[in-house]
Amino acid sequence: MAESEEREDEGLNERLVQDILDAVDQAEGSRLTQLLEPLHPADIADLLEQISPEERHALLTLWQGLDGEVLSEIREGIREEVIDTMAPEVLADAVRELDTDDVVDIVQDLELPQQEIILGALNRADRAAVEKALTYPEYSAGRLMQREAVVAPEHWTVGEAIDFLREAEYLPDQFYHVILVDPRMKPLSYVTLGRVLSSRRDGQLRDLAEDSFRTFHPADPESDVAYQFNQYHLISAPVVDDDGRLVGVITIDDAMNVLDEEHEEDILRLAGVGDDSSISDGVVETLRQRTPWLLVNLGTANISAWVISQFEGTIAIIVALAALMPIIASMGGNAGTQSLTVAVRALATRDLTSSNAARVVRREVAVGLVNGLFFAVVMGALGVTLYGGTVMLGVVIALAMIINLAVAALAGVIVPLTLQKLRLDPALASGTFVMTLTDVVGFFSFLGLATVMLL
Repeated sequence: MAESEEREDEGLNERLVQDILDAVDQAEGSRLTQLLEPLHPADIADLLEQISPEERHALLTLWQGLDGEVLSEIREGIREEVIDTMAPEVLADAVRELDTDDVVDIVQDLELPQQEIILGALNRADRAAVEKALTYPEYSAGRLMQREAVVAPEHWTVGEAIDFLREAEYLPDQFYHVILVDPRMKPLSYVTLGRVLSSRRDGQLRDLAEDSFRTFHPADPESDVAYQFNQYHLISAPVVDDDGRLVGVITIDDAMNVLDEEHEEDILRLAGVGDDSSISDGVVETLRQRTPWLLVNLGTANISAWVISQFEGTIAIIVALAALMPIIASMGGNAGTQSLTVAVRALATRDLTSSNAARVVRREVAVGLVNGLFFAVVMGALGVTLYGGTVMLGVVIALAMIINLAVAALAGVIVPLTLQKLRLDPALASGTFVMTLTDVVGFFSFLGLATVMLL
């Protein structure tokens, strides 16, 4: 029991957050330092994101122990705000020990004066590496890679590699492979540290090379890099220039961060709240992200309302139709969202491609038809018994349900596929298009059938 309670106390929790804020309110700098020092940088970053801007400013003013690892963990939306509160010398000390890829991640979103403060804190080699990385396209492998890499000649033995690693004055804080290169610094293969440490000293490194070896170019999109890391279970991979020479290395933690960010963006875009929305955003920023999509939704809702207005006479005669319309629209919207979510996710992971798109479309239409038939029977019966309708009203509801669920399932796949063909993000506006389509088709089919069959 005691062990369980101790485990629950590890990391960031509500009690610790309150203790930290109390220390800030009471200006107890030593107590604040005592509370923050044991925390992982990611937990401190979470803390800074969760509290209000006023609390964040007071905390950073009182505590001068923030290091570069915390800066690299903080969301871009508030990182600049945090940096603004730091004295230049504190900021310089914070980033000096970071790997170049982390420095690039911090610097690329800052204004020029702040960039100069950070770049000025780096040694000449690191500054040159960061400035070179900033010349590569945004969201590319060149921005993602770190300059620090562990290399060895391909003809070395295990013993020579071990001796080199022990005697080297500087090695990256984290590395997973020894990259084997030729005399022109062209990567040929790599060997995991585990294989190096578990092999005989007289063994050849080239004989321990991994089959997973592959390289990237600095201009490669980071999304392609992250996909290959995930697809082929890579731990690290060299980055080479146009001549095939080693210029850096990408590690799994950076690749997985890209995947996480892309998945988060897809979820936020599907919900129409921007692609970087956060609970730390202020009212103005939140309005800026959400209002445009609400305006779009207002426009599409008026399209649905216009369709309904074309059947005012039918609704006036058969009042029960007004009560049943939301059911038709809701079922279509939910069915479309189900197909859409699966399709967008499959496109992101590249499981849905042009080679299997037709099969997936046929499957979704079949599922929509089967669901439509099932709920047609259910709603047809309810239309007659609960809403005082005739048998023909039940038939109209049933037919409209079949049509709308089939169209919804089809739209959930076709819309994101079409957006991708147009080189647009499938998650960007798919939800709005699918909901509009299902509402329009649902209302038109339901009211149109009612007009033809009941009047």
